[in-house]
Amino acid sequence: MNTWFTTDAVDSGTYILSEYRHWEETHCYLLNGSQRSLLIDTGLGICDIHREVARLTDRPVTAVATHVHWDHIGGHQYYPDFYAHAAELPWLQGRFPQPLEAVRRNVVCRCRLPEGFDVGAYRLFQGTPTRVLQGGETIDLGGRTITVLHTPGHAPGHMCFWEEARGYLFTGDLVYKGTIDAYYPSTDPAACLSSLRLLAALPAKKIFPGHHSLDISPEMIPSMVSALETLRADGKLRHGSGLFDYGDWAIHL
Repeated sequence: MNTWFTTDAVDSGTYILSEYRHWEETHCYLLNGSQRSLLIDTGLGICDIHREVARLTDRPVTAVATHVHWDHIGGHQYYPDFYAHAAELPWLQGRFPQPLEAVRRNVVCRCRLPEGFDVGAYRLFQGTPTRVLQGGETIDLGGRTITVLHTPGHAPGHMCFWEEARGYLFTGDLVYKGTIDAYYPSTDPAACLSSLRLLAALPAKKIFPGHHSLDISPEMIPSMVSALETLRADGKLRHGSGLFDYGDWAIHL
């Protein structure tokens, strides 16, 4: 039995596939429509997410990553039909801004790897998307419509996904409980604030984060906006300012 993924049902057509055996505790989300399914993020690629997804849908599956970081695209190898944001296409073509050895160290860090897993064979996913996104598009699954939101900050092509009919907001690495990294050169702290303002304006009923606790109230987003606005007013919303802890979440600038 594969114990790498933990699967939880949100409703009859929405599932969470979580990788709790790794310190990142990455969450992937399967949304089933009447015509096809959408898999938001595919995890680390340590185990075969396709096998788990195949138990939950018999429809064609399109994969889309909130952003092209290694812990969100590892399972893209199983999905030739995948979407990506235009700003991160170079990362899918050999120009990821982090060396492979650093990524491999993160793969084994604080992790209960499956027996026989060869970290030396681990590779960053590379490929050409079947659809290039800019933000503002809709994805029709048949009876379910998902809106693409370009929400840069954590990554230049970071996207959130909004299902208005259900009030579901999939926030990737823009909103989660834990320490949000915004100190890498490829991050943009000021853009984080702008993106959070965009999310705060939505009437979200349920937040689905990229990592860690799934117990997130929609009220967390305006509180994040307020915190970053204060940092900006103090001249600290910039790289090198340090770590700021707000209890349930923190941001490393």
